[in-house]
Amino acid sequence: MIRTRKILMFFILIMLAIVYPVTALAVSNSPIHWGFKKGANEQPAEAGKELDELLEKYDAFYKGDPNKKDIYLTFDNGYENGHTAKFLDILKKEKVPGAFFITGHYLESQPELVKRMAEEGHIIGNHSYYHPDLTQVDDERLKRELEKVRAKTEELTGEKHMVYLRPPRGIFSERTLKLAKKEGYTHVMWSLAFVDWEINNQKGWQYAYDNIMKQIHPGAVLLLHTVSKDNADALEQAIKDLKKKGYTFKSLDDLTKSKAVEDPSLF
Repeated sequence: MIRTRKILMFFILIMLAIVYPVTALAVSNSPIHWGFKKGANEQPAEAGKELDELLEKYDAFYKGDPNKKDIYLTFDNGYENGHTAKFLDILKKEKVPGAFFITGHYLESQPELVKRMAEEGHIIGNHSYYHPDLTQVDDERLKRELEKVRAKTEELTGEKHMVYLRPPRGIFSERTLKLAKKEGYTHVMWSLAFVDWEINNQKGWQYAYDNIMKQIHPGAVLLLHTVSKDNADALEQAIKDLKKKGYTFKSLDDLTKSKAVEDPSLF
């Protein structure tokens, strides 16, 4: 009787392995809320060995070469608050490239600004369509979130390819890193940010300027929210002063190309 039960259990386990083969191969979906030790005195921000290795495993990144005074400007555009045109004017005037991570709401409500971003040579990145916590949606929903943004962007700009993803709220997991990479996306986190998105708690241009200058470091990936009047008012002066300090503003494509040269197996 005992032997029969053991044989039965053995066959049940085999059948489970056949029916659910991905279980043993699944990666963690434990949410990671992006955070790091801020840069100071032009020394790079640090997320720690564990996060560094996890991001590297999926070709994701949050900063560039710490030995090169390059800066990568990125903007999150969840919705419009009347300032994005000013950001674009400044970038055009200073001949600085940017990367704008946009949502479905932004695409639907601000098609002309999205077109302008593309026409002026800026990168348009994916910030998901409905801005959910991607670790809390299933694989098919995650794919739909990304594809809807890509397809609508192509409809507006003619650009078919979208390769950079910034997860909503800075939340990700190994599962979402893996799935996004499979869909052709590179996660772009950041190494310089501050509380700038509270539109009813703006503190003046000096606040934004000081936060940028205090945290700046070689290889910095800046995250600025375009809803912030502080950011819009501070950006031009910050760009000019950073140029005086010897920094060069480059695009995310420059960063990924340099990484590919360092390691041809990447990207």
